[in-house]
Amino acid sequence: MSKVPVLLPLQQRAELFAHLAAMEQAGVPVGQALRTLHLGSNRQSAIARLQREVETGRSLAVAGRLSGLFSPLEVSLLQAAEQAGSPARLYQRLASQYAEQARQRKAMQSRLYLPGATLLLALLIQPLPALVGGSLSMAGYLWAVLQPLLWLALAVWGWARLRRQGEQGLLATNPRVAGFCLRLPVLGVSLARRAVRDYFTSLGLLQEAGVALFEAMPLAVASLGNAALREDFVALQARVVAGQPLALALQNMDFPGQPQLRALVASGEASGTLPAVLLGFAQRQGQQQAGFEEQLATWLPRLAYLLVALWIAHGLISGAGIGPSVPADLR
Repeated sequence: MSKVPVLLPLQQRAELFAHLAAMEQAGVPVGQALRTLHLGSNRQSAIARLQREVETGRSLAVAGRLSGLFSPLEVSLLQAAEQAGSPARLYQRLASQYAEQARQRKAMQSRLYLPGATLLLALLIQPLPALVGGSLSMAGYLWAVLQPLLWLALAVWGWARLRRQGEQGLLATNPRVAGFCLRLPVLGVSLARRAVRDYFTSLGLLQEAGVALFEAMPLAVASLGNAALREDFVALQARVVAGQPLALALQNMDFPGQPQLRALVASGEASGTLPAVLLGFAQRQGQQQAGFEEQLATWLPRLAYLLVALWIAHGLISGAGIGPSVPADLR
């Protein structure tokens, strides 16, 4: 039975796939490559489970699914790449993708230090006059400082928990939630572009491996982490199975790059270069997504700092202070 994915941190996932790519290009078998992989003592048990599954004769994709180390998306992509022959190119793509995501996340966290420090300083200073003047007890002072920090910590914990759910979260299982998120300004386009990138990468790799289109499409649908888009692409699959060319079947769909893709697919179907067309489209979507995430890493910390500064200024101008209310029995 497959386990719930216990995914490695982004940087270590990048190191895993970069190592596999280098070993694959050198002609080293996967089992031997895993024996020479070191991601820290706290991760070696997970790698050892993966290695044992591979040494029993299973493919890396199946071993990753059974060990719980790979996400459903990674399993789907690896299965497609294994059918295509050497998965070195996919390893490199995943390594590059995860390394870039890790870099952006680290940059965003470092840029949030200043607004975070500003917020903490404001919370520490605001109740001090009342404490020194005797109108606020030490317990009340600590409550005034800790209460907003606790709420903030709870919000961060909830967000991190949702992120850890990955492809098994509400976006993947609840079409209403997924559809609502797709309609959000800016974020919706980003979510759709990421899902489209994953779908057409899987479909292109399967086509490149010689898998018939109507057989490849269900596997590609499995790579989608958005329940609303999954319904749309299942309907696309039904139209193709009914005999429509892919370019025609794409006509009524709504996702980033759809008009351009239809023209490219029509050309690819006529010339026999459909796999290259799909992979090229997926690559361009990935580049646009990377650009968006880079802008997010640049502007989100600035926005956070601006909001903190405005909050402090409002409290000082209004004279109401910037801290939370303190219960009467703690004053």
